[in-house]
Amino acid sequence: MFRVDRDVLAEAVAWTARSLPARPSVPVLAGMRLEVTETGQLKLSGFDYEVSAEVTLELQTGEPGVVLVSGRLLAEITRALPAQPVDVVVEGAKAVVTCGSSRFTLLTMPVEDYPSLPTMPPAAGRVGSDVFASAVGQVAVAAGKDDTLPMLTGVRVEIEGDTVTLAATDRYRLAVRELKWQPGQPDFSAIAMIPGRTLADTAKALGGTGAEVEIALSSAGGTGEGMIGFSSAGRRTTTRLLDPEFPKYRSLLPTEFSARAQLPTAAFVEAVKRVALVAERNTPVRLAFRGDEVVLEAGSGDEAQAVEVLPVEFEGDDINIAFNHQFLLEGLGAIDSDVARLQMTTSTKPAILTGGKPADDDGVPDYRYLIMPIRLSS
Repeated sequence: MFRVDRDVLAEAVAWTARSLPARPSVPVLAGMRLEVTETGQLKLSGFDYEVSAEVTLELQTGEPGVVLVSGRLLAEITRALPAQPVDVVVEGAKAVVTCGSSRFTLLTMPVEDYPSLPTMPPAAGRVGSDVFASAVGQVAVAAGKDDTLPMLTGVRVEIEGDTVTLAATDRYRLAVRELKWQPGQPDFSAIAMIPGRTLADTAKALGGTGAEVEIALSSAGGTGEGMIGFSSAGRRTTTRLLDPEFPKYRSLLPTEFSARAQLPTAAFVEAVKRVALVAERNTPVRLAFRGDEVVLEAGSGDEAQAVEVLPVEFEGDDINIAFNHQFLLEGLGAIDSDVARLQMTTSTKPAILTGGKPADDDGVPDYRYLIMPIRLSS
């Protein structure tokens, strides 16, 4: 049926297999479809009615045909093969994979029972793959994990002209990132809610290619509503959208603060990690800002306790504030900056964590991580 380089095949199979369901509703959805086209291309695809993935490879040799085999098994096999050309041939109801002295025989599934991949919505614009992956990673960290609240498990995407705004919240923190992109139409406008886990996986898989990511999304009222597509370097994926309902998050972002702290991100992260060693999962790390230092504490009374002092650039009123240490660490990991800036109002009102990246003309950073404090017992 075809011959292809082992590394090329293994990478393509692994990328396609990431969208296959762990517990398919029907057995055929665990399959990966391999098609050699009349033009000598190999197309690998997977689809579970929610997310589709397809990779297109150029072949040196191949005979047109289609076969459906277990996607996860094929991924494990191709990953373990030696670094030699791989031959795949179909023999009756079986597919034979040969590489060097290794030979595997896989049972095929009925191709006619496999669903057709959805058609991509119209192309809307492009963005650099690295920028896209970084921005999605910064925001998806705040998306909820509770599937009983689906609107909080998504990342809201708002597109207005050449500006894309991503936002996600799980009620305890909120992440907002703005970035520029190249829209196909200068007045393009759209709003979409994308499943957070799916978007994060897609952005990570398409990032690092050095290519641009094309985003396919219909404008308000356009064709292809209810779906978004991404494509880059011979790879394409689509996913169904969630209900666009989302909290009015902009009103949650404070604009005035009574205290501002600035300190090296790496030192802050290490100090929080050390102090949090004595903290139970939901007990907070307490921060006391005074003058040019911050005192980090965790544990109290009969529990194990930890204290650490860090120098800080601080202006404003002294403040005692406490945060869930995991949420704080995830925010510090997302700001993508050597410098962490924490802006606070009171010990019970949301704080804003930002990095040291240049702000826009309005003085607003391109990334903001709002984190709710934990009320301290008096």
